[in-house]
Amino acid sequence: MKQSFKYQINSKHKLFDLHIKETFEYRDLIFLFVKRDFTALYKQTILGPLWAIIQPLLTTVVFTIIFGSLAGLTTADIKGDFVIPGFLFYMSGNICWNYFSTTLSATSNTFLQNRTTMEKVYFPRLVSPIATSISNLISFGIQFGMLIVFWLFYFMKGNTSIQLTPMILLVPLVVIQLLILSTGVGIIISSVTTKYRDLAMLVGFGLQLWQYGSPIAYGLGLIPQKIMFLYMLNPVTPIITTFRYAIFGFGYFNLGYYLMSWIISLVLFFIGLILFSRIERTFADTI
Repeated sequence: MKQSFKYQINSKHKLFDLHIKETFEYRDLIFLFVKRDFTALYKQTILGPLWAIIQPLLTTVVFTIIFGSLAGLTTADIKGDFVIPGFLFYMSGNICWNYFSTTLSATSNTFLQNRTTMEKVYFPRLVSPIATSISNLISFGIQFGMLIVFWLFYFMKGNTSIQLTPMILLVPLVVIQLLILSTGVGIIISSVTTKYRDLAMLVGFGLQLWQYGSPIAYGLGLIPQKIMFLYMLNPVTPIITTFRYAIFGFGYFNLGYYLMSWIISLVLFFIGLILFSRIERTFADTI
Protein backbone atom coordinates (compact mmCIF):
# COMPACT_ATOMS: atom_id res chain seq x y z
CA MET A 1 0.00 0.00 0.00
CA LYS A 2 1.43 3.34 -1.04
CA GLN A 3 1.91 5.80 1.79
CA SER A 4 0.99 9.45 1.49
CA PHE A 5 2.64 12.18 3.49
CA LYS A 6 1.28 15.52 4.52
CA TYR A 7 4.69 17.22 4.32
CA GLN A 8 7.72 16.54 2.22
CA ILE A 9 10.97 18.03 3.51
CA ASN A 10 13.26 18.85 0.63
CA SER A 11 16.20 21.23 0.35
CA LYS A 12 15.32 21.95 -3.27
CA HIS A 13 12.66 24.56 -3.80
CA LYS A 14 11.94 27.52 -5.98
CA LEU A 15 13.59 30.89 -5.44
CA PHE A 16 10.35 32.59 -4.39
CA ASP A 17 9.04 29.67 -2.34
CA LEU A 18 9.24 31.38 1.06
CA HIS A 19 7.11 28.87 3.03
CA ILE A 20 4.78 31.61 4.27
CA LYS A 21 1.78 29.28 4.58
CA GLU A 22 3.82 26.60 6.34
CA THR A 23 5.26 29.16 8.74
CA PHE A 24 1.74 30.31 9.65
CA GLU A 25 0.81 26.70 10.44
CA TYR A 26 3.63 26.70 13.00
CA ARG A 27 2.20 29.73 14.84
CA ASP A 28 1.98 27.73 18.09
CA LEU A 29 5.73 27.16 17.91
CA ILE A 30 6.24 30.87 17.27
CA PHE A 31 4.43 31.74 20.49
CA LEU A 32 6.43 29.11 22.38
CA PHE A 33 9.64 30.72 21.11
CA VAL A 34 8.29 34.16 22.07
CA LYS A 35 7.68 32.94 25.62
CA ARG A 36 11.11 31.29 25.72
CA ASP A 37 12.95 34.38 24.46
CA PHE A 38 11.17 36.81 26.79
CA THR A 39 11.62 34.52 29.81
CA ALA A 40 15.30 33.90 29.05
CA LEU A 41 15.95 37.64 28.68
CA TYR A 42 15.06 38.41 32.29
CA LYS A 43 15.82 35.06 33.89
CA GLN A 44 17.96 35.26 37.04
CA THR A 45 17.61 39.04 37.21
CA ILE A 46 16.44 40.78 40.36
CA LEU A 47 14.26 43.39 38.69
CA GLY A 48 13.04 41.21 35.80
CA PRO A 49 10.88 43.02 33.19
CA LEU A 50 11.49 46.31 35.01
CA TRP A 51 14.74 46.46 33.05
CA ALA A 52 12.59 47.16 29.99
CA ILE A 53 11.73 50.45 31.71
CA ILE A 54 15.05 51.19 33.42
CA GLN A 55 17.23 50.92 30.31
CA PRO A 56 15.39 53.46 28.09
CA LEU A 57 14.79 55.67 31.13
CA LEU A 58 18.52 55.90 31.90
CA THR A 59 19.33 56.41 28.21
CA THR A 60 16.79 59.23 28.03
CA VAL A 61 18.31 60.91 31.09
CA VAL A 62 21.80 60.71 29.52
CA PHE A 63 20.54 62.09 26.20
CA THR A 64 18.69 64.91 27.96
CA ILE A 65 21.81 65.96 29.86
CA ILE A 66 24.43 65.51 27.11
CA PHE A 67 22.60 66.38 23.90
CA GLY A 68 19.95 68.66 25.39
CA SER A 69 21.62 70.61 28.20
CA LEU A 70 25.33 70.44 27.34
CA ALA A 71 25.38 70.28 23.54
CA GLY A 72 22.20 72.31 23.17
CA LEU A 73 21.04 70.42 20.05
CA THR A 74 17.64 71.34 18.72
CA THR A 75 14.66 69.14 19.49
CA ALA A 76 12.50 70.72 16.78
CA ASP A 77 11.58 68.85 13.61
CA ILE A 78 9.98 71.92 12.06
CA LYS A 79 10.34 75.67 12.42
CA GLY A 80 7.91 77.39 14.72
CA ASP A 81 7.29 78.56 18.26
CA PHE A 82 6.70 75.16 19.85
CA VAL A 83 7.44 74.07 23.39
CA ILE A 84 8.73 70.49 23.30
CA PRO A 85 9.59 68.66 26.55
CA GLY A 86 13.16 67.52 25.89
CA PHE A 87 12.75 64.45 28.09
CA LEU A 88 9.70 63.33 26.13
CA PHE A 89 11.46 64.02 22.83
CA TYR A 90 14.43 61.80 23.65
CA MET A 91 12.31 59.06 25.18
CA SER A 92 10.08 58.75 22.10
CA GLY A 93 13.11 58.36 19.83
CA ASN A 94 14.91 56.00 22.18
CA ILE A 95 12.13 53.46 22.57
CA CYS A 96 11.72 53.25 18.79
CA TRP A 97 15.45 52.87 18.23
CA ASN A 98 15.75 50.39 21.09
CA TYR A 99 13.18 48.10 19.49
CA PHE A 100 14.76 48.46 16.05
CA SER A 101 18.35 47.83 17.16
CA THR A 102 17.48 45.01 19.58
CA THR A 103 15.41 43.16 16.98
CA LEU A 104 18.01 43.67 14.25
CA SER A 105 20.86 42.45 16.48
CA ALA A 106 18.96 39.39 17.69
CA THR A 107 17.70 38.49 14.22
CA SER A 108 21.18 38.83 12.73
CA ASN A 109 22.31 36.02 15.07
CA THR A 110 19.33 33.76 14.50
CA PHE A 111 21.28 30.99 12.73
CA LEU A 112 24.06 30.94 15.33
CA GLN A 113 21.76 31.10 18.37
CA ASN A 114 19.38 28.40 17.11
CA ARG A 115 21.97 26.22 15.36
CA THR A 116 21.60 23.25 17.72
CA THR A 117 17.81 23.21 17.49
CA MET A 118 17.78 23.67 13.71
CA GLU A 119 20.19 20.78 13.19
CA LYS A 120 18.04 18.35 15.17
CA VAL A 121 14.41 19.29 14.52
CA TYR A 122 12.67 20.48 11.40
CA PHE A 123 10.50 23.58 11.45
CA PRO A 124 10.22 26.55 9.06
CA ARG A 125 13.36 28.58 9.76
CA LEU A 126 11.44 31.85 9.52
CA VAL A 127 9.85 30.92 12.84
CA SER A 128 12.98 32.08 14.71
CA PRO A 129 13.27 35.68 13.41
CA ILE A 130 9.51 36.15 13.60
CA ALA A 131 9.48 34.99 17.23
CA THR A 132 12.37 37.36 18.02
CA SER A 133 10.51 40.32 16.53
CA ILE A 134 7.34 39.56 18.47
CA SER A 135 9.11 38.91 21.79
CA ASN A 136 10.80 42.31 21.55
CA LEU A 137 7.37 43.85 20.98
CA ILE A 138 6.53 42.95 24.58
CA SER A 139 9.37 45.12 25.86
CA PHE A 140 8.36 47.85 23.41
CA GLY A 141 4.80 47.71 24.76
CA ILE A 142 6.09 48.18 28.32
CA GLN A 143 8.25 51.12 27.23
CA PHE A 144 5.41 52.67 25.25
CA GLY A 145 3.24 52.49 28.36
CA MET A 146 5.98 54.37 30.23
CA LEU A 147 6.03 56.98 27.46
CA ILE A 148 2.27 57.46 27.79
CA VAL A 149 2.65 58.03 31.56
CA PHE A 150 5.22 60.79 30.98
CA TRP A 151 3.09 62.21 28.14
CA LEU A 152 0.13 62.51 30.52
CA PHE A 153 2.37 64.13 33.14
CA TYR A 154 3.56 66.86 30.75
CA PHE A 155 0.08 67.28 29.28
CA MET A 156 -1.49 67.79 32.71
CA LYS A 157 1.37 70.06 33.76
CA GLY A 158 0.76 72.37 30.81
CA ASN A 159 3.17 74.93 29.33
CA THR A 160 3.90 72.60 26.38
CA SER A 161 2.63 72.32 22.82
CA ILE A 162 1.84 68.61 22.91
CA GLN A 163 -1.72 67.65 22.07
CA LEU A 164 -3.80 64.61 21.20
CA THR A 165 -4.72 64.45 17.50
CA PRO A 166 -5.99 61.78 15.08
CA MET A 167 -2.34 61.29 14.02
CA ILE A 168 -2.00 59.06 17.08
CA LEU A 169 -3.61 56.36 14.92
CA LEU A 170 -0.35 56.16 12.96
CA VAL A 171 1.48 54.59 15.93
CA PRO A 172 0.51 50.96 15.12
CA LEU A 173 1.53 51.50 11.48
CA VAL A 174 4.90 52.87 12.57
CA VAL A 175 5.47 49.90 14.89
CA ILE A 176 4.64 47.44 12.11
CA GLN A 177 7.10 49.20 9.82
CA LEU A 178 9.79 49.03 12.51
CA LEU A 179 9.17 45.30 12.80
CA ILE A 180 9.38 44.77 9.03
CA LEU A 181 12.52 46.88 8.59
CA SER A 182 14.47 45.48 11.56
CA THR A 183 13.55 41.89 10.70
CA GLY A 184 14.40 42.38 7.03
CA VAL A 185 17.83 43.90 7.68
CA GLY A 186 18.48 41.38 10.44
CA ILE A 187 17.86 38.31 8.29
CA ILE A 188 19.95 39.82 5.48
CA ILE A 189 22.85 40.07 7.93
CA SER A 190 22.18 36.59 9.35
CA SER A 191 22.22 35.13 5.84
CA VAL A 192 25.53 36.78 4.95
CA THR A 193 27.32 36.09 8.25
CA THR A 194 26.78 32.33 7.98
CA LYS A 195 29.56 32.35 5.40
CA TYR A 196 31.47 35.50 6.35
CA ARG A 197 31.49 35.32 10.15
CA ASP A 198 33.69 38.38 10.68
CA LEU A 199 30.93 40.65 9.32
CA ALA A 200 28.99 39.97 12.52
CA MET A 201 31.62 41.98 14.39
CA LEU A 202 30.58 45.09 12.45
CA VAL A 203 26.89 44.94 13.39
CA GLY A 204 27.29 46.83 16.68
CA PHE A 205 29.49 49.51 15.09
CA GLY A 206 27.12 49.84 12.14
CA LEU A 207 24.15 50.31 14.46
CA GLN A 208 25.98 53.08 16.30
CA LEU A 209 26.61 54.94 13.07
CA TRP A 210 23.01 54.34 12.00
CA GLN A 211 21.74 55.75 15.27
CA TYR A 212 23.68 59.00 14.93
CA GLY A 213 22.55 59.20 11.31
CA SER A 214 18.93 59.19 12.51
CA PRO A 215 17.09 62.05 14.29
CA ILE A 216 17.11 60.52 17.76
CA ALA A 217 19.58 62.70 19.65
CA TYR A 218 18.54 65.80 17.71
CA GLY A 219 15.60 67.22 15.80
CA LEU A 220 15.19 67.24 12.05
CA GLY A 221 15.65 71.01 12.12
CA LEU A 222 19.39 70.42 12.43
CA ILE A 223 19.56 68.98 8.89
CA PRO A 224 20.22 71.43 6.01
CA GLN A 225 17.42 71.46 3.47
CA LYS A 226 19.84 70.83 0.57
CA ILE A 227 20.68 67.33 1.86
CA MET A 228 17.22 66.50 3.20
CA PHE A 229 16.46 64.03 0.39
CA LEU A 230 19.66 62.08 1.02
CA TYR A 231 18.98 62.12 4.74
CA MET A 232 15.48 60.76 4.17
CA LEU A 233 16.89 57.77 2.26
CA ASN A 234 17.57 56.42 5.73
CA PRO A 235 14.25 54.56 6.26
CA VAL A 236 14.47 55.00 10.03
CA THR A 237 14.26 58.80 9.74
CA PRO A 238 10.63 59.06 8.51
CA ILE A 239 9.67 56.38 11.03
CA ILE A 240 11.05 58.38 13.97
CA THR A 241 9.68 61.74 12.81
CA THR A 242 6.24 60.25 12.09
CA PHE A 243 6.18 58.57 15.50
CA ARG A 244 6.99 61.88 17.18
CA TYR A 245 4.36 63.66 15.11
CA ALA A 246 1.79 61.09 16.21
CA ILE A 247 2.78 61.40 19.89
CA PHE A 248 3.20 65.19 20.09
CA GLY A 249 0.35 66.13 17.77
CA PHE A 250 2.65 68.30 15.65
CA GLY A 251 5.98 67.98 13.88
CA TYR A 252 7.36 66.87 10.53
CA PHE A 253 5.35 64.57 8.29
CA ASN A 254 5.98 64.26 4.56
CA LEU A 255 3.78 61.66 2.88
CA GLY A 256 6.21 61.22 -0.03
CA TYR A 257 9.19 60.52 2.22
CA TYR A 258 7.10 58.27 4.46
CA LEU A 259 5.91 56.18 1.50
CA MET A 260 9.49 56.00 0.24
CA SER A 261 10.51 54.70 3.66
CA TRP A 262 7.83 52.01 3.42
CA ILE A 263 9.04 50.98 -0.03
CA ILE A 264 12.64 50.68 1.18
CA SER A 265 11.50 48.69 4.24
CA LEU A 266 9.45 46.26 2.15
CA VAL A 267 12.23 45.83 -0.43
CA LEU A 268 14.79 45.06 2.29
CA PHE A 269 12.35 42.65 3.94
CA PHE A 270 11.69 40.86 0.64
CA ILE A 271 15.41 40.63 -0.14
CA GLY A 272 15.96 39.24 3.34
CA LEU A 273 13.30 36.56 2.82
CA ILE A 274 14.88 35.46 -0.47
CA LEU A 275 18.39 35.30 1.00
CA PHE A 276 17.10 33.52 4.08
CA SER A 277 15.28 30.97 1.91
CA ARG A 278 18.47 30.24 -0.06
CA ILE A 279 20.86 30.07 2.91
CA GLU A 280 18.70 27.95 5.21
CA ARG A 281 19.20 24.91 2.98
CA THR A 282 22.96 24.82 3.48
CA PHE A 283 23.60 26.78 6.68
CA ALA A 284 24.43 23.61 8.68
CA ASP A 285 27.39 23.01 6.34
CA THR A 286 28.75 26.54 6.59
CA ILE A 287 28.35 27.38 10.29
